[in-house]
Amino acid sequence: MSAEEQLIDVHAHFVTDFYVEAARAAGHLRPDGMPDYPGWSVEDHLELMDRGGIRTSVLSISSPGTHFGDDQAGRRLARRVNEYAASVVRDHPGRFGHFASLPLPDVDGSLAELAHALDELGSDGVALETNAEGTYLGDPRYEPLWTELDRRAAVVFVHPTSPTCHDAIALGRPRPMLEFIFDSTRTVSDLVFSGVLLRYPAIRWVFTHGGGTLPLLADRMELFRTVFQGGDPASDTVPEQLARLWFDMAGTPFPNQVAALTRAFGHERVLYGSDYCWTPAAGALAQIASVDAADQPPGDTWRTLTTRNANRLLRGTSS
Repeated sequence: MSAEEQLIDVHAHFVTDFYVEAARAAGHLRPDGMPDYPGWSVEDHLELMDRGGIRTSVLSISSPGTHFGDDQAGRRLARRVNEYAASVVRDHPGRFGHFASLPLPDVDGSLAELAHALDELGSDGVALETNAEGTYLGDPRYEPLWTELDRRAAVVFVHPTSPTCHDAIALGRPRPMLEFIFDSTRTVSDLVFSGVLLRYPAIRWVFTHGGGTLPLLADRMELFRTVFQGGDPASDTVPEQLARLWFDMAGTPFPNQVAALTRAFGHERVLYGSDYCWTPAAGALAQIASVDAADQPPGDTWRTLTTRNANRLLRGTSS
């Protein structure tokens, strides 16, 4: 398999014993309604990559993130997981990258960790959750963070997490099934209607799971922006703003989700994502098989297209 056909996985997770211990101690015994934390090791991850034709996996911490209510503890845990991931990247050149965890809603701690991760550890970007203790990403308190990320033209990988009202709406089911998708939509809408996407155009935002419900709701959001809120129809429309985001295809991309995504926003910012290790290896391999068996994009393959897009994203180029 050529280098162009080997996948770059921008949605790949890791866990460590010390991370699981800290999360459980904070009360996350069944994370997001799932039965338990997955097992993970570098060796198992490399085996999956070799079997699936994945050249590079960009590691990140999934929900529930690294901030469990105490700023100092959140700073320490974020630093520890980031240092660990950086060591994995160093030990396996070319096979792994890293999106560094930031301890939001602690803005000062996040700014400090951002500088350490990008300047000292060489991280490929940062990873945030869709909300931090119920605060979504359009909140004004995050403006200093967006200013710095925009100055750096940084990659910001946004992973879904549970909404704070999950007990009332999830109906006892695992939140990744539905609530993660809706929470991604909710935080993107907050970025749109707060103006963050327009004020900080250099940030390279990555959202997960084929954009969730955004391909279906972009036109409805635009209707409310213009007809009900008096927005200028000639200014940047909601679909135009969303088309500048990047989207991975973790989850169930075919036959329907990626078709809706590309119809709404085009092919040029679609990325591959496995969601391993929270998706078990067998599920990740079945998903790769579905990618290879699907109708391929015009004049291309999903492998070569998503790898080319990932190289553009991670190298900070637009062509």
